[in-house]
Amino acid sequence: MSLGRTLALSVLLACGSSQAALNEQSRQEVDALLAFVESSGCLFIRNGSEHQPAEARKHLQKKLDYLEDKGKVDSPEDFIALAATESSMSGEPYQVNCQGQLQPSGDWLNTELLRLRQTQ
Repeated sequence: MSLGRTLALSVLLACGSSQAALNEQSRQEVDALLAFVESSGCLFIRNGSEHQPAEARKHLQKKLDYLEDKGKVDSPEDFIALAATESSMSGEPYQVNCQGQLQPSGDWLNTELLRLRQTQ
């Protein structure tokens, strides 16, 4: 099991049956991250396949919705760690290809989250 997957599983287990929920500011930040994914022009790579930005956003939204239904997300960091870093099925890390530059999706989104917070 990958370190990221182990960490994500640990976070899920730690949350237990608590009813985590995004507050208004966290919701705005997650929505901004999803909009960033869609408008980035970057290809999202999951399980070895490239996906267009709109498709990537749809996939991440679906994962977010599932996690929210289970009460597992209460921050943008949770969203990134649990929904946008690796495949829940294979454990394979997600990557982003921006203008020929590959990088882990978690790093990419955490950098954008920091940028968002600096402009607030």
